Amino acid sequence: MSNDNSVTGAASATPAYDITRILAALPHRYPLLLVDRVMSIEIGERIHAVKAVTFNEQFFQGHFPGRPIMPGVLQIEALAQAAAVLAIETLELAGSGKLVYFMAIEDAKFRAPVEPGVLLDLEVGFVQKRSRVCKFWGKASIEGRTTCEVNFTAMIADPPSA
Repeated sequence: MSNDNSVTGAASATPAYDITRILAALPHRYPLLLVDRVMSIEIGERIHAVKAVTFNEQFFQGHFPGRPIMPGVLQIEALAQAAAVLAIETLELAGSGKLVYFMAIEDAKFRAPVEPGVLLDLEVGFVQKRSRVCKFWGKASIEGRTTCEVNFTAMIADPPSA
């Protein structure tokens, strides 16, 4: 995955997605927004995003006192949020209000702990894409060392009625 801080695809390269563009693509907000920046995206193929893991994260208060470790399920959630950005951009759904919901999580493997003070690289790619259901592979890593690998399926749907 390129680290050139660009967005790539059929169109010419543009600057990476900053937090403002991520907030426009995802419905998530603090404390559950787990994507801080999109480093690169290949529309229809893959995305490389980053989560800055800081000691100020709420989950570190209880997981675990004296040995703060990011929960594995939150690593998967971060990968899913990166996948949602990829799906929304690929399917041209930005601003539509559509949401991306988990349908299945498969083959999750946790390889190394994630502690405060690191940049967690989130790499996600399509395995299969359809108009409403997409399958993805995902890998989280720190400086090239894999912390989590997973395959998952997501559904694109309208938000629930108020």
